[in-house]
Amino acid sequence: MELHAFLRSRRSIRRFEAGPIPASTIDKILTTATFAPSAHNRQPWRFAVVSTDSGKSRLADAMATEYRNDLAAEGTAAIEVDALVEKSRSRINSAPLVIVLCMDISDMDQYPDLKRADAERTMAVQSTANAGVTLLLAAHAEGLGGVWNCGPLVAPRAVISALDLPATWEPQALFLIGRPAETPEPRTRKPVKEIAIFA
Repeated sequence: MELHAFLRSRRSIRRFEAGPIPASTIDKILTTATFAPSAHNRQPWRFAVVSTDSGKSRLADAMATEYRNDLAAEGTAAIEVDALVEKSRSRINSAPLVIVLCMDISDMDQYPDLKRADAERTMAVQSTANAGVTLLLAAHAEGLGGVWNCGPLVAPRAVISALDLPATWEPQALFLIGRPAETPEPRTRKPVKEIAIFA
């Protein structure tokens, strides 16, 4: 397939066929993800790979508890809370592979002034996100599908505890990955003339 057509053919996949992803394929995907660009080449991305039923269950349960508390605090009706929490738990447990994308700013530059410190942290976030996009495209290149989920941003402590992550790893997102059970039609994209300025 022509490269641009291939890149545009990636979809967010939420339903997967059953069956494990080979360790060699996971290694290939993660290795390709490490070739993403990063600020100062510090490579602040970290990956927690969850492929066992017990690991997925721990993660799903921990995130579900925090999600339930947040929904209840917002005044969501109990019956709706139950449905939303179960949907979240089911998505994680039914995915053949879950990869939690984390950020470690330990190797980023340190600045005494808030302006530059904030900019440096933003660089780390952007760099980590670059690895996430590259990871999804690498999975696509292997014939797999995936979806980006930002749940770890609102439940970081739950993720850290469930997976026993190092203290410096900050959860940013998780990817549900597997062989697609469906391929959605592409969503409408805004035309370039509406989103770009040429100077």
